[in-house]
Amino acid sequence: MVKILVCEDDKALNSLVCSYLSDNGYEVVSCLNGEEGLAALEKSSFDLIVTDIMMPKVDGFELAEGIRLTDKTTPIIFMSARDDKPSKMYGYKLGIDDYITKPFDIDELVMKINAILRRVKIEAQKEITVGNFQMNIEERSAICDGEEISLTVREFDILFKLLSYPKKTFTRSKLMEEFWDYDSSATSRTVDVYMAKLREKTSACDGFEILTVHGLGYKVVLK
Repeated sequence: MVKILVCEDDKALNSLVCSYLSDNGYEVVSCLNGEEGLAALEKSSFDLIVTDIMMPKVDGFELAEGIRLTDKTTPIIFMSARDDKPSKMYGYKLGIDDYITKPFDIDELVMKINAILRRVKIEAQKEITVGNFQMNIEERSAICDGEEISLTVREFDILFKLLSYPKKTFTRSKLMEEFWDYDSSATSRTVDVYMAKLREKTSACDGFEILTVHGLGYKVVLK
């Protein structure tokens, strides 16, 4: 069973979130502040963490920073009344996976959790094979018809993401958020340049095509 840690100092909201997640089949551990959250993490491992930011003793930023010192992969969702851009940017810089602003629809939180867990499951795949093309994430290899394709680290990661979610449209802003730092000089044009390079480098691959979704971004379709 998927195990989720919930850190929220508002007892009513904490109880609501925990009850709803339990009803949706998750095992839930409740904490009322970040200090309790860190103690819970020392005793057990979790598949996902949901935390408020403004909490006594140890706040959400400190909690996320503490987690990411030793754990780079467990998904973290912030749920906070703070709707300012600096808080969101700082959260993503610390390595959180999503940010939901209070007040929120509890069903929206569950949908975000489900989507992140699906992504984690897919990204746990070590290899993707599509037609005459294979990618191996451990070896960082991309091979078409037995020949190695030279990809940069960012090109490899973008292509692996697209192939992990065929038919899913990724907006330019979402790609920039995930593969370029917030403070970088990257623009939507930068994303377009990378996609053009990926199309050129994978032109001999017969199992997929990278399509432009006009006005939005890009997606991979399988042939």
